Amino acid sequence: MTYKYIITQSLAMLMSLASNAFEVKSGQMVVVSADTARMEPVAKTALKMLKGDIRKVLGSEMKLVNTSVNSSIILQRDAAAFAYKKEAFLLKSANGYLYIKGSDDHGLAYGILEVSRLLGVSPWEWWADAEPKQLKAFSLKEGYHNEQAPSVEYRGIFINDEDWGLMPWSGKTYEPSDIPGHIGPKTNARIFELLLRLRANTYWPAMHECTRPFFLTEGNREVAQQYGIYIGGSHCEPMASSTAGEWKMRGVGEYDFLNNRENVLQFWEDRVKEVAGQPILYTIGMRGVHDGAMQGAKTTEEQKTVLDSVLKAQRELLGKYVNKDVAQVPQLFVPYKEVLDVYHAGLQVPDDVCLVWCDDNYGMVRHFPTAVERARKGGNGIYYHVSYWGRPHDYLWLGTFSPALLYQQMSEAWHKGIQKFWILNVGDIKPAEYQIELFLDMAWNMNRIYPGDTPEKELQPNNEWLAEHERNFWTREFGKKLAAEMLPVMQESYRLAYIRKPEFMANTRCEERNPKYKVITDLPWSEAYIRARLADYKSISDKAEKIGGMLDKAIAKGELPKERKDEFYQLFKYPVQAAAQMNNKLLYGQLARHGKEISGEFRSSSRDISAEYWKKSEAAYDSIVSLTKVYNEGYYNQGKWNRMMDFQPRRLPVFNRVPHTVATQPLAKDPEYIACLSANDCISASPLYLWKGLGYEGKAISIVRNQEIGFVFDGKKVKGDSITIQVRWVPTHPMDNKLRFFLSLDGENPVEGEVQTSGRSEQWKVNTLQCQARVSFTLPVARMKKHRILIKALDEGLVLDQVCVY
Repeated sequence: MTYKYIITQSLAMLMSLASNAFEVKSGQMVVVSADTARMEPVAKTALKMLKGDIRKVLGSEMKLVNTSVNSSIILQRDAAAFAYKKEAFLLKSANGYLYIKGSDDHGLAYGILEVSRLLGVSPWEWWADAEPKQLKAFSLKEGYHNEQAPSVEYRGIFINDEDWGLMPWSGKTYEPSDIPGHIGPKTNARIFELLLRLRANTYWPAMHECTRPFFLTEGNREVAQQYGIYIGGSHCEPMASSTAGEWKMRGVGEYDFLNNRENVLQFWEDRVKEVAGQPILYTIGMRGVHDGAMQGAKTTEEQKTVLDSVLKAQRELLGKYVNKDVAQVPQLFVPYKEVLDVYHAGLQVPDDVCLVWCDDNYGMVRHFPTAVERARKGGNGIYYHVSYWGRPHDYLWLGTFSPALLYQQMSEAWHKGIQKFWILNVGDIKPAEYQIELFLDMAWNMNRIYPGDTPEKELQPNNEWLAEHERNFWTREFGKKLAAEMLPVMQESYRLAYIRKPEFMANTRCEERNPKYKVITDLPWSEAYIRARLADYKSISDKAEKIGGMLDKAIAKGELPKERKDEFYQLFKYPVQAAAQMNNKLLYGQLARHGKEISGEFRSSSRDISAEYWKKSEAAYDSIVSLTKVYNEGYYNQGKWNRMMDFQPRRLPVFNRVPHTVATQPLAKDPEYIACLSANDCISASPLYLWKGLGYEGKAISIVRNQEIGFVFDGKKVKGDSITIQVRWVPTHPMDNKLRFFLSLDGENPVEGEVQTSGRSEQWKVNTLQCQARVSFTLPVARMKKHRILIKALDEGLVLDQVCVY
């Protein structure tokens, strides 16, 4: 069926135009002609959003006219015109009209909201107080053409670990309720509005036991339908059932398919019957009630046997209530943690089901599809984290996840065939705004990264794309002048957090039996390195303060709305300065513990040195408290985000004041380096790909299988007859089975090294916390003026960060 839609101006406006450009002047009526009776709710919702945006930006009203459109100004909902691509849209300006064309109603909705973007409305208009600037007029020149379609079919976010942010904020501030753990339709409508503005269509709701389940909260179902959002569930939430919260409310007996089959099936069947008429992405399979292995089956083989029965039973329910042709029902299977072992043991997942692979919770993808998996009808998906609760340590507080790592890993994932489904664990949404937009923009349009008409073997990401994306983000929000100052500060903040996240600065761990991991202790850093890191954070913190002054001047001049001061604080100042103060708190504490060793600026006695550094540590803690208070109270938003920001989620030791203790072991000493080279210092006969911003110095490179690269260092610094070479890698996981490389010195026989780790091994934990996998070799060395190191990749997936010689 063909639907016809058009956005046009009033007749008076058309007659006043000197050209055929589409133009809307402030205060003038905007007439939208649309057959709303045939529109799905998502398109109607987008029109309501556009109406509000036009009112804010132009002070104009928008009028819907439900009339036929004559053939000279036709706008169609026509899948064939987009080669049957889902959710595609076209904007075109011709003869004074703006045409919006969609391949379906989702595409139409995204096209409508593209107009909002062109008006200058940020996707974060509500979620980050990005009040749009008012315009006197808006126009698009004759012939303007804007056609887009998604690269990934299902794209969205997962609210998780909401105990200290979204849940208390929603239930006590934004949508007050007497129901414990309430996240209701008013909050979800705002989340879905954000998803539509970011061209996303999928949502995994908050599911901790502290939160009332999504489908048991009145109004949530209806608002999801209104915004056209596919509701799904994580690895432990099959059949649209939030098991952690729902089993105790409507389940009978134990959540044990082996020993309580009928009651478990009834639990799933009741939900499928209830939601069969709305968009659902059904996760199939089974784990425990929450994030644990299934009950009843102990061994991998037993779990496989049970899962075979589970999958068959679940698909029978979907065939009975949703679609007789069960292959037409969108389904996901998530081989997460121990389920990956069951899958590798031979579990047969139906071919039409999308396999959703996972990262290791810290951004490193665990599994890339094989050729057989890439050929599956159901395709491949990814469940990715920029926020996490668990071993070796949470990172739930600040949105410091490296955009460069996200860009590198998700580029590889898409290129390796993970193109059907992308979901991002975002914690509470705030303060991971930029990472969310980056992830969803990549899911929407990978063609800017990988040219679509290039042979696959030659595909390389666009090396400038990420920097351009970051620059465009800050420019859109704060203008070109401020963005030029903000971008390098944020890039340096991400680089420093890549080396050690703020939440990892106490050298503590989560969920370890040994009590020593609950005690704040030294990081393995020298005094010189600590001072350099403190200086780096002071530099960007001071710059953030200076840029804040520039913003105040821009607001005073009327160049930006005053509400942008709140946005600046949430997106920029708080993440930068809170991370700086966390480093100050822990690192000045470390120096204070070693007062007798320190030759610092306080020289009257060792006691004075320690006392002054303890003061700095205490002041940093107080600063974090003050910064957080401002975040929650705001400047102009009247406490809109009260209870959203908690600087000590889970009340872990790292967030406390540093206990005043005396060190029993000396500070670490830096090795006597002969050379410490970034990966990009290498020499290679074949092309290299530099991942700008990735790694300790932001200069990591990918090395493909059988590629060889070289490094040269000066022999004058070599004093003995042997040297140690430490090769430092981004701690990725194998694309096949292993991550091996050869290293040779001065043409001698090569030695082999391995980078891969298994499960949650101790080495994986160390690699994760320091964000490097380090492999050392001690080799004999001859007297030479110049020495040459050769490194050869033996497997796919190796990303080199640094090579250090000492």
